[in-house]
Amino acid sequence: MHHPKTNRTMVTIAMMIAILLVAIDVTVVSTAMPRIVADLSGVSLLSWVFAIYTLTSAVTTPIYGKLADLFGRKIIFSIGVILFLIGSMLSGLSHTMMQLIWFRALQGVGAGAVMPITFTIIGDLYPGEQRAKMQGLFSSIWGIAGIIGPLVGGFFVDYSSWRWIFYINLPVGIIALLLVLFNLHESFERRQHKIDYWGALVFTISISSLLYGLLNAGPGEKYPWGSATIFGLFALAAVSLAGFVWIELKSTEPMLPMHLFKMRIISVANLASLLASAGLIASNVYLPMWIQSILGHSATSSGLTLMPMSIGWPVASTLCGRLMYRVGSKTMAVVGGVFMVGGFAWLATLTVTNPYWFMIAIMVIIGMGMGFSMTPFTVLIQSAVPWRLRGAATASNTFMRTLGQTIGVAVYGTVFNREIQKYAASEFSGGKIPKGFSQMLSPGATIANIPTKIMQAVHDVLASTLHVVFIAVLATAILAFVAILFLPTHKTVVSQQVQD
Repeated sequence: MHHPKTNRTMVTIAMMIAILLVAIDVTVVSTAMPRIVADLSGVSLLSWVFAIYTLTSAVTTPIYGKLADLFGRKIIFSIGVILFLIGSMLSGLSHTMMQLIWFRALQGVGAGAVMPITFTIIGDLYPGEQRAKMQGLFSSIWGIAGIIGPLVGGFFVDYSSWRWIFYINLPVGIIALLLVLFNLHESFERRQHKIDYWGALVFTISISSLLYGLLNAGPGEKYPWGSATIFGLFALAAVSLAGFVWIELKSTEPMLPMHLFKMRIISVANLASLLASAGLIASNVYLPMWIQSILGHSATSSGLTLMPMSIGWPVASTLCGRLMYRVGSKTMAVVGGVFMVGGFAWLATLTVTNPYWFMIAIMVIIGMGMGFSMTPFTVLIQSAVPWRLRGAATASNTFMRTLGQTIGVAVYGTVFNREIQKYAASEFSGGKIPKGFSQMLSPGATIANIPTKIMQAVHDVLASTLHVVFIAVLATAILAFVAILFLPTHKTVVSQQVQD
């Protein structure tokens, strides 16, 4: 609810700062990782620096969403920012990779609050068409972060220390925190609340088991897919999820109200968000590999490979925010789905002879697809529920996006590892894979005394493997588009709004 004493402009600026802070943290760390690994060693733990942040933010997002509905946005947002800043400071002070992983986990716990509550506060402050424009603007900040992140990370790594990519969060985060504390005022009925502790605990066990299993299963990972450990983790995840649903149905104040998912807009938008986010993370991970390892661009010049997407996304988000109430939310989401499928279809047809500008065009198209589709999802979900459920509903969508990225990394990683072994065995005579093969696959690898013929064969194996991955990503994008077609229109959503 928009309190008359709230300084809407100042709070909006604070929300922009907060979302930029959390969004940049993903790209800025990826740029600095080679230097971090060189300083702290432990290259085998590299993926966990990213995965633990995703895992803790995914698990805590719905919990914070419900707490924001119970106790107000201001206090829960502030707690999230403070935890994020403490995690940032400790990450900068890390002396081992294991320390960095634990402190990144704390950062993720904080980010789990900042992400959904930022969008929820904007949903509270702006009505109707204004809300659509603001959500479009805020979605575009993700794109801007994609441009700023690599530049900031590269600057600190080259001219100072990688530790400053974490320290810089402190003054920026404190500004956002102070702006919220002094300018956001809320009015809602304060009453005794029964916190759903059991629901939160069982949900955490379920999602943690699922994500840990996905991140550690498959060829080249800690456990094979058919192992008892992975089977046990997935069984625990399934049983815990069933237990969570049962607890939520019985709870007087559930953490994630199950009746939300009876609403078509929320279930469809969340499914489409999960599938689109899975495709997005694949393009972020595998297209740079194509550009660096196959086309031979240097690590520095390819550091900004994803910038075209970061231009297409904000442009589309801003346009979508302005056009949604004229042509309809569903129409804009369908347009986004068409761009998404078109971009991934082009990606799936790439060959080693294609020029570099193909990649630029592909990333612009995919970025526009994300911008046109993601913005309506948030606005439609927030339009479908009253104030007291808006935090939980928004958080459910943020959670599905994060879960989609994590599942995408795991599933496409499995496809990649399986196909690389298959193509390598057929490419090299008698299945005799050359020594140091995995090193030859590395982006920007310059290995002495390796015959050109061998390196060409390695590149052929990688190109064939990535082609299969891109086809799998295209299939995911098509499923996301089909899901979008089941979205109700905006007028239907508003008329079906859950009553207080």
